[in-house]
Amino acid sequence: MNNVIQTIQLSKKFRNISVLDKVDLCVPEGAIYGLLGPNGAGKSTTLQILMNIHQASGGRAEIFGHDSQKISPRDFTQIGYIAESQELPGWMTVEGYMAYLEPFYPNWDRARATELLREFDLPPKRKLRHLSRGMHMKATLASSLAYRPRLIVMDEPFSGLDSLVRDEVVESLLVNAEGASILICSHDLAEIESFASHIGYLDRGRLQFSEETASLGERFREIEITLDSPDPVVSPAWPASWLNTKLSGRCVRFVETQFEREKTMAEIGRFFPKIEQVALNVMPLRSIFVTLAKASRKAA
Repeated sequence: MNNVIQTIQLSKKFRNISVLDKVDLCVPEGAIYGLLGPNGAGKSTTLQILMNIHQASGGRAEIFGHDSQKISPRDFTQIGYIAESQELPGWMTVEGYMAYLEPFYPNWDRARATELLREFDLPPKRKLRHLSRGMHMKATLASSLAYRPRLIVMDEPFSGLDSLVRDEVVESLLVNAEGASILICSHDLAEIESFASHIGYLDRGRLQFSEETASLGERFREIEITLDSPDPVVSPAWPASWLNTKLSGRCVRFVETQFEREKTMAEIGRFFPKIEQVALNVMPLRSIFVTLAKASRKAA
């Protein structure tokens, strides 16, 4: 499968502050990729380098196989970029804004644009500065979907939206962007976990992991062990894949980040030969991310 986006050892510094540190990111063609991480992790900077808003300090960023600093005008007409902080010309009306954009995009579909305004319940004659936060995002999305882009890049698109508007935006995105590749950055897993096909986690400028959402859920387990003895022999060197190990009386708890049933059970038996019971609990994505965030803070 081809990658519509790829970064190789991508790094960025603002003065002496490192924002991105050798990030290797791949977004497969047709994927809905969620780039997650806390505020200040470097998500927006990654997107801005891809869009040639900022230049990288090191490494390389590619879109459609081309250096992001040399994206052609034709390639730009196949990209929809939607950002939380995106400004619209407030003096224009909604329909005036759509008409203004049409000549810039060879694939602009006027009938589709009209239908998107109707679908989003956007008042054509209203000036953009008079739109609510939710309507502002809908107008931005409609203007990006009207020319059927190959790639849609979204920077914190759901921030500040109520749940109803968020669901409307997501539903329309999934229906109207069929076949497009989508990269969404967010600090809130709940916003995208229900529809993202791939997940990447960026923390303090470093990409901690990047993989399909399904495989991520398969390799994490919360392990709870009940021991025969309340005084287990504690090893000073737990396996590197065990996070947040806690011992309390006869109970041992940890998160296994590379779960394979036979291998994991063998390791448990090696450290704790006298076991009464072992529980292998599937973890929701939110719990996985909380675990990784805590582990990252401890390691810093």
